[in-house]
Amino acid sequence: MDALPATSLDDAPIFDAAAFRLTPFEAELTAKARRFGASVLAPRATRWDREATFPTDNYRDMHREGLLGICIPKDEGGLGADFRAYCMTAAELGRYCGATALTWNMHVCSTLWTGALTEDLDIPDEARATHRRRRRMHYDRILEDGAIYSQPFSEGGAAAAGAAAFGTTARRVEGGFLINGKKIFASLAGHANYYGILCTEVHEGEKLSRRDTLYLGVPATAPGVTVEGDWDPLGMRGTVSRNLLFKDVFVPEDAALMPPGLYFQAATRWPHMFMTLSPTYMGICQAAYDFTVKYLRGEVPGTPPVKRRMYPTKQIAVAQMRIMLEQTKALWFQAITDARPDPTKDQMMRALAAQYTVMENANALCALAIRTCGGQSMLKSLPLERMYRDSRCGALMLPWTAELCLDRLGRDTLYEKGETDQ
Repeated sequence: MDALPATSLDDAPIFDAAAFRLTPFEAELTAKARRFGASVLAPRATRWDREATFPTDNYRDMHREGLLGICIPKDEGGLGADFRAYCMTAAELGRYCGATALTWNMHVCSTLWTGALTEDLDIPDEARATHRRRRRMHYDRILEDGAIYSQPFSEGGAAAAGAAAFGTTARRVEGGFLINGKKIFASLAGHANYYGILCTEVHEGEKLSRRDTLYLGVPATAPGVTVEGDWDPLGMRGTVSRNLLFKDVFVPEDAALMPPGLYFQAATRWPHMFMTLSPTYMGICQAAYDFTVKYLRGEVPGTPPVKRRMYPTKQIAVAQMRIMLEQTKALWFQAITDARPDPTKDQMMRALAAQYTVMENANALCALAIRTCGGQSMLKSLPLERMYRDSRCGALMLPWTAELCLDRLGRDTLYEKGETDQ
């Protein structure tokens, strides 16, 4: 039996348009995502979780809705969402299917990074013109053909956290590059049409450097690309994050998703770009709270209309959940509103605090929801059990794991740039 979605098309927005002073565009886009999530994503979410299979059907529907091009500029055929509008929209989808929202983020970043973010960065005029021509090719694939892009980061070392050069390398050859290396936990592996690979350009006689990071779109069908390993994790099972191997994979110059050196500039000057995993978990925070309220009111579809709201212990628990949810929303909303090039130290610290808070509170809210709703909520016939497992995964995700957020917050609070104890 499939788990019941316990949602409705009239779910209240996570961020009320008036209270949070959303633009008309943001209010319209998040409402669109909420309707789509409730009607399309929620009824299918159990299937992807049970089977640990990729949500292919959801992507076909997202293409028809224009959501694959959400961050492609309007004058290039997309919806033209900026960073904040995208984050709030992704949160609305995450409340209905975490795995779909998380994989969608990997796809969307290929357009957010190459679109709105690059427009904020320093690029010579000729290089900018070349970049816009190249990204147009990638955008057309997405808008016309429904092409799916992914964005594998992890390699098992420090590169994904920004502490070392990527071990996956690209060597210049006539007409393009040869790529060699391996990515682990590569979401959408075997299902994306193109892999947006972060790799280090090799310069003979020189050590690999983060400054030489390239961002290349590799066709999934390119000779030398293979997918390996099983996929049977605790949660976020529909992401299908298997390993990707690259053996002398050739890509032409036009495969570049960013000009050489621009990724390093983006990572340094636009650090909020690494917050885009968090919207999914903001959505899960809301979903756990919503389920608990409906369950205690006897309003979850498919369950007996038994009310449990009269018990003081339940009322106190819901109050605690509401406080935690409001704290999380307020901090996270301010952080995504802060997002811009060259943020201040306070803005950067707030981003790290928001990332940590969302990732940890998502699981804390789900745990409290299960305790409050009782034994029946652990059953796979209800969605809370899946939310709990999905929520446990967020704190582990690079480049800003919960541990790394704490480490940076503590260090940067006590030390100004360049300070030491020597």
